[in-house]
Amino acid sequence: MKRLLSNLTIQVLIAIALGVLAGLYLKGFAPTADLISKTFISLITMLIAPIIFLTIVLGVAGMSDMKKVGRVGGKALLYFEIVTTFALIIGVTVANIIKPGAGFENHAVKMDTGKLAVYEKAAAEMHWGDFLAHIVPSNMFKAFAEGDILQILFFAILFGFGLSKMGEAGQSVIQLFDKLSKVFFNIMKIVMKVAPIGAFAGMAFTVSKYGIQTLKPLALLMGSVYLTMALFIFVVLNIICRLFKFSLWEYLKYIRQEILIVLGTSSSESALPAMMEKLEKFGCSKSVVGLVIPTGYSFNLDGTTIYLSMCVIFLAQVFNIPLSLGQELTIIGILMITSKGAAGVTGSGFIVLTSTLTAIKIIPVEGLAILIGVDRFMSEARAITNVIGNGVATIVIAKSEGEFRKPQ
Repeated sequence: MKRLLSNLTIQVLIAIALGVLAGLYLKGFAPTADLISKTFISLITMLIAPIIFLTIVLGVAGMSDMKKVGRVGGKALLYFEIVTTFALIIGVTVANIIKPGAGFENHAVKMDTGKLAVYEKAAAEMHWGDFLAHIVPSNMFKAFAEGDILQILFFAILFGFGLSKMGEAGQSVIQLFDKLSKVFFNIMKIVMKVAPIGAFAGMAFTVSKYGIQTLKPLALLMGSVYLTMALFIFVVLNIICRLFKFSLWEYLKYIRQEILIVLGTSSSESALPAMMEKLEKFGCSKSVVGLVIPTGYSFNLDGTTIYLSMCVIFLAQVFNIPLSLGQELTIIGILMITSKGAAGVTGSGFIVLTSTLTAIKIIPVEGLAILIGVDRFMSEARAITNVIGNGVATIVIAKSEGEFRKPQ
């Protein structure tokens, strides 16, 4: 029994269950739980920038052929676009079959129009060109201070390329970075010991703040979203895993701790450093992990993509707006672009959704206020699907490049 309780997976599961109970019966604990949850996520976030930077630099510097860096990046982006398109199509299809928004006017749902105004303002300021220009940091120290993953990724690739050009003279820097990388991963192992506390607090805050009763009118939408995520993981990703000759179940079992931590914290970033280490141990080379995982956090958001597509169709059904096939294809096309900017913005899901509705000019933007209360309960599914999808992408790219070895 003692050995069982010492297992991190069991500890996180128990913490999540206790968090639900605390959220239901200890309403006054919500502010404290929110503080604890944010502190745990901050502990993880402080490690993301240095770990990504060191992993990418070591990976790129270790590649003697710079064409290989471009090839891996190109393959990753092509894979991301194909798979997220499948996610969009599945989301739209399931929403059309189940019709979660049909007859919604019979339910009385409190609409938070105050918060909606904030998202509308943020969406109005969001432009695809600005997102692309934002990738290049004007100040590398600011990029690290703000934890901007895309900017750190861009700078790290350039730094690794510059280091590789030094040849033998750069080996001392590579050795230093390798030691620093091990230090940060050791710090991460210490932080992960308090993961059950973070998961407990995150779940307690969510249930206490929003209450399970708020789910009732929107239960069908939530059920549809969770069902679609499951279909995507166990059908689409499973087919991909079979094509590249590895087991989805074995992979999911291997990253079960990271999945549970994401479930408790509602944040995919909370698992990023651990996923990078796990995927290396699973058999992927450091260079592929360093390039694919951070890029995937901005361009391979399978869960977010499904959520966005389903919410657009849901709102069309709520307002009894019949969408033609052409209009739905237009929505898919717009989401293929807007969903790629989701990770670079605070409150990303709602801001991207607002910008999409503004772009298509078919569905009233005000309808988003319906979703604000229940959004938190769907963020776990989004985050888990994003994490699983990015891991599968990394293994696929590693195998296609011959950069995969037998798991350690």
